[in-house]
Amino acid sequence: MATHKFDVAVVGTGPGGYVAAIRCAQLGLSVATVEDDRPGGVCLNWGCIPTKALLRNAEVVNLLSHAADFGIRVSGFEASYAEAVQRSRRVADRMAKGVEFLFRKNKITLFPGRGTLRAKNVVEVQGTGGVETLEARAVILATGSEPKSLPGVAIDEKTVISSNGAVRSEAAPRSIAVIGAGAVGVEFADVYASYGVQVTLLEALPRVVPVEDEEVSKELARTFARRGITVKTGVKVAAVKPGGSGVVVDLGGEQLEVERVLMAVGRAAKVTGLGLETVGVQLERGFVKVSPHMETSVKGLYAIGDMAGAPLLAHKAMAEGVVAAEAIAGKSPRPVDYGNVPSCTYCRPQIASIGSTEARAREKGREVSVGRFPFTASGKAVALGETEGFVKVVADKATGEILGVHIIGPEATEIIHEFTLGRTLEATLEEIIHTIHAHPTLSEAALEATLAALGQAIHI
Repeated sequence: MATHKFDVAVVGTGPGGYVAAIRCAQLGLSVATVEDDRPGGVCLNWGCIPTKALLRNAEVVNLLSHAADFGIRVSGFEASYAEAVQRSRRVADRMAKGVEFLFRKNKITLFPGRGTLRAKNVVEVQGTGGVETLEARAVILATGSEPKSLPGVAIDEKTVISSNGAVRSEAAPRSIAVIGAGAVGVEFADVYASYGVQVTLLEALPRVVPVEDEEVSKELARTFARRGITVKTGVKVAAVKPGGSGVVVDLGGEQLEVERVLMAVGRAAKVTGLGLETVGVQLERGFVKVSPHMETSVKGLYAIGDMAGAPLLAHKAMAEGVVAAEAIAGKSPRPVDYGNVPSCTYCRPQIASIGSTEARAREKGREVSVGRFPFTASGKAVALGETEGFVKVVADKATGEILGVHIIGPEATEIIHEFTLGRTLEATLEEIIHTIHAHPTLSEAALEATLAALGQAIHI
């Protein structure tokens, strides 16, 4: 059994892990990484990146379907779902190779295999070539999360699939029930519907994308209905069992028969089998409890990303990776501002938000001013033929403080960063409206919604 010594050992190379490793190396620390899949983790290989590639394919299919709106006649085109999945795999492979290159560039040593804590500063790696031991001054755990299922429902990745199985399967089903209308559920509903799959979207809560502002949920539900996606909210799945030519979903009085079921009810932190109990790491509601500098209850042992708690987002994991790396290097990093982490959903129309919803702001006793601007009034959106949705700004009525922003529409996930930066800099509505926005752009909708919050809307 070979033993290797490093300043830092990072277990898991998803967005949090590989960013932490690179930042540690930039700060002059020797770094080892451990990965039992490919560098990039779930996000690059089975999550964020391949799903966005599939969504891009779906976008092209929809554009071709409406080519006549642009004076272009396209007849008899064939959209191959198998080739879309194959393209998404090529995209994922390219990004994983990019992380491997960054490891070489930064002189980071990669140990393929499964890592287990044997002590707070000792990681045992079980790889294909045998067992190796890493001794490090500090250890960063970044093992991420895995799909959850409903009680009593097994995910077999054949008829009942997770998002991981969905990005692997090259065969589009004739019909599918998507259980869970959060980000993962609505993104795959979008992809499947674009390829002609009969999609039924099921959500136990009263509305789709339930963490978003209520107006956004209503707009997405309307849009999905127009596209032929069946949306059922406030429904409880009593059972999922084999039946007919596929699967029967029991909704407690209603039987839904589909070829396949996609389980999109959330994700659970991967905290078992890591040796956490061996070293006494404290958990809280299934996640690793951490300090503002991402240190666990065991000194010198850090946890970042999905395993460290909500929100379970890649960009949040990256930010935590930087904080952990700088803390280990003896810096005084600025803790992650969890109230200012943008939430992005990449279905069509896209959804992005930051801060508080209007309802939560009012529940907290804030007197708010609200501004809305529809993309139907945006010259750029009309020119693009992408007029669904709006920008909604929620602000403190007295001070102009931006409490929350909610966008549904074209390139919402790009537009949101203006407000994310604005909140970081503590900008007010007045400062946003005095920032000249280029014309014609989709981002003008951000300016117009801000003007509307001040009662100064120009184009509506």
